[in-house]
Amino acid sequence: MIEGKTIFITGGAGFIGSALAARLIENNQIIAYDHLHRNSLKHKPITTHPNFKLVEADVLDLEHLSRAMQGADMVVHCAGVAGIDTVTKSPVTTMRVNIVGSVNVLDAALRLTNCERVVCFSTSEVYGQIAFRSMETDSAVVGNVGEARWTYAVSKLAEEHLAIAYHQEHGLPATVVRPFNVYGPGQVGEGALRTFVLRALKNEPIQIHGDGTQIRAWCYIDDMLDAVLLTLSTPQAVGESFNIGNQRVVATIYDLAKTVVRELGSKSTISFTSRDQVDVGLRIPSAAKARDLLGFEAKVDLEEGIRRTAHYYQEFGE
Repeated sequence: MIEGKTIFITGGAGFIGSALAARLIENNQIIAYDHLHRNSLKHKPITTHPNFKLVEADVLDLEHLSRAMQGADMVVHCAGVAGIDTVTKSPVTTMRVNIVGSVNVLDAALRLTNCERVVCFSTSEVYGQIAFRSMETDSAVVGNVGEARWTYAVSKLAEEHLAIAYHQEHGLPATVVRPFNVYGPGQVGEGALRTFVLRALKNEPIQIHGDGTQIRAWCYIDDMLDAVLLTLSTPQAVGESFNIGNQRVVATIYDLAKTVVRELGSKSTISFTSRDQVDVGLRIPSAAKARDLLGFEAKVDLEEGIRRTAHYYQEFGE
């Protein structure tokens, strides 16, 4: 258990960052650093907790970031531009925020008096269009230059190299996580499962981009948080990258939509629409390294995760 620490979370108002803050808030001081472009904090009681502090600012501002981070024992770097629609519209901003912002976070962490751990968030996108039981040692595949989607993968892969390089060259106790399709209560943005659940609750038509045969492994937020806590507390995590996902919960996008409709008793219809941009056909991790080094095992199945997610949106709305 992590207790008595000051934990600095960039992107602390985002989906995963705010959920992590809520998990840690009772026994630690939390500083959430976020520009609030997407805000998952609005329905979380932690905002009034005496152990919580929100700093509204940008990771591109190194000096402000460094001042806000002072006194932190642990840093979790969740901030970044994400979501395929957002990335393809703003590839320059994507790369600036994800690369320069990560350099700033790592530089600021180097200035800390007592930095016990830095956890940087990468992405399963680094495996390219086809990833089947992919291991951390597999080669990254970041797609064609000029295809806007891959600017996200390139920027996150650069962040990974930076984090490990800062460990190797400067001794910074950094580690990297590669999330695979995380979903759950409080998700904001463009996630497929969030969109399907929201539309199913209203009995609205569900539209799938492409033919629906794209295969994903779906990881519930609580499992993701378990993994992050292990990377913060396990000595063997330092200097390593980890796939974090649920390799047993696998479904096509079409099957996902059907499962959401069935579990929620929805009257939503399912249809398909073409999409011009490149897509990922297969994305299933090997989580063996996280199991062997961290003791991580994902636990929540898809049906249970859908029900928990739907319950949240029924209570709080979008």
